[in-house]
Parts: sequence; structure tokens; C-alpha cells
Amino acid sequence: MDPSFKLTDVLNLKENVFHLLESDWMLLTAGIAGKYNMMTAAWGGLGILWRKPVAYIFIRPQRYTYEFAEKYPNLTISFFGEDQRHILNLCGSKSGRDIDKMNIDGLTPIEMDSGAVSFKEARLILDCRKIYFDDLEPSGFVDQSIDKNYPIKDYHRMYVCEILNAYSKK
Repeated sequence: MDPSFKLTDVLNLKENVFHLLESDWMLLTAGIAGKYNMMTAAWGGLGILWRKPVAYIFIRPQRYTYEFAEKYPNLTISFFGEDQRHILNLCGSKSGRDIDKMNIDGLTPIEMDSGAVSFKEARLILDCRKIYFDDLEPSGFVDQSIDKNYPIKDYHRMYVCEILNAYSKK
């Protein structure tokens, strides 16, 4: 692991989860060194399930990152400072099919102990292992107004990921 990070007990994080997701956004990265893709996301959650610290992430099937999330068992969720917002905007608006996201200026890939990839510029990294998935089905929307988020019926796949390790900047 990169020496500029320290291993942090995920159960002792002092971050506001709602602020992290809604305001800071997260960069989901799936794949391995030399073959990965990432996307910016603001929908998800952190919590405890099956006696494990977990992250809930959602990826639409047409996203390029979906292919990597399906193929590889591990992924990372990375949070950045405001000075990296332009990178999050780029990764949320451009597909890895159209641009080479592995060579974005301002992002230095680092390999995690799990084999997943994150970035030296992150301020907080959650190294995760997928443990469950399920596809959202409109028949499960108790509040039918949720369906307006899916005008082309491209419902997300939800992944529940065990948080193996958390790393924060020293």
C-alpha cells in the first residue's frame, strides 16, 4: 500500500456518510492494475450487514464500469478533496469506452492489497469485496415515483460489498 496512507478502522471513521455521498461523491473503481475503469457516483450507502461493514453501490448495466465490476471480485470506493472535483466531473460524464480513464492527468493509480485499484490523490479509500448483488426491479418500488429515475428502464444492479480495509491520508 502507498506509504502516504494509513490503515484506518472503518468502524471508527468520523466522516458524515451523507455528506460523503451527496456532496463529495465517490469514485468507484473496478478492475486490476493495468485493466480497470472508474465512474463517479453519488448513490449508495455504508452500513453493517451480516455482521460486516459494507458499502452499497449501484451501477447501471450500460456503464463501462459495470463490465469490470462483473468480472473482478474487488473494487474500491475513493473520496477526494474539492481540488479534485474536475476529475470526478470528468469520470461521471465520460465513458471509459470513449476516453482512456487509466491515464487521466491528476490521477496516480495505486494497487491495493486486494489487487483492486485506487488513486494516490484520494483522501479516503475503501477497499471492498463484492459479497452480494441484486437487480432493481420496478415491481419492488413501493413508491412508484422512483421509476421516474429510469426513463429508459435501465435499472441499476446493486452490489453489497464488504469493506475489507479503509485507508486515509496520513
